[in-house]
Amino acid sequence: MSDRLKAILLLMGAMASFTLLDTSAKYASQSLPILVGVFFRYAIALVFAAVIVWRAGGVALLATRHPYLQVTRGLLLLASTMCNFTAMSYLQLAQTAAIFFTVPLLVCALSVPLLGEHVGLRRWIAVAIGFLGVLVIMRPGTMNFHWAMLVSLSSALFGALYNITTRKVGGADATQTSLFYVGLVGALGAALPLTRVWQTPQGFEWLLMLMMGVMGTLGHFMLIKAHRLAPASAIAPFIYTQIIWMTIAGAVVFGQFPDHWTLIGAVIVVASGVYVFARERKLGGTTVQEVLPED
Repeated sequence: MSDRLKAILLLMGAMASFTLLDTSAKYASQSLPILVGVFFRYAIALVFAAVIVWRAGGVALLATRHPYLQVTRGLLLLASTMCNFTAMSYLQLAQTAAIFFTVPLLVCALSVPLLGEHVGLRRWIAVAIGFLGVLVIMRPGTMNFHWAMLVSLSSALFGALYNITTRKVGGADATQTSLFYVGLVGALGAALPLTRVWQTPQGFEWLLMLMMGVMGTLGHFMLIKAHRLAPASAIAPFIYTQIIWMTIAGAVVFGQFPDHWTLIGAVIVVASGVYVFARERKLGGTTVQEVLPED
């Protein structure tokens, strides 16, 4: 099996893991405050990251050349997660997934003012078409519009800023270091306001908390491994397989089926994102890096 095929399979496995994370979070939100789920998602990930750091190099790996950027990364991802979990508690999984797939489009657009990169006319058109797809999904001004869709879009924006900040960190810090600080900042950030809404998980809820932490960590590991085996621009389009898993999970677990407008909008968003990836790969540029669907 070639490295590229292994990378594709790992990336698809990561998308399946993130789907299990999101499904667990949506299910848990029916009985637990959202902030409790967010805290456990990061706290459990922090434990795994600490073990990885210890085995890979110990305390020396905790040193970072970009402490402020690492904190900023963690806060941006925490904000993205909180918005995503909030949106999922009101919307279908397929809807939040389709809206969140605007992350590559947002990264492409924001790379111009924030990174000083050049984006050609074709990619700008693809970005515009992608956001028309979002409007098809959201349908503002109709009875189908829900305010949580704006929260989901905010999650995508925070996710795009997280990806751009990650690129600013570059190769200065080890992957294990960045993984640790994301978990640390996320756990501390969620813990600070937790005393006001704390509710101790009961029975099956503990399994959901564990599932969220384990699936999030496993998904990131598979992403890291996939990007070591193949270039991001070559495998990134396969992140869109998550829409399949999210649709299946929504139907099986929650009995929710996306309407035809959501499916049409999702196709438009995915097609636009794939074009941006393909165009970037052809030009050999740097706009598309490890644009990941973080949770």
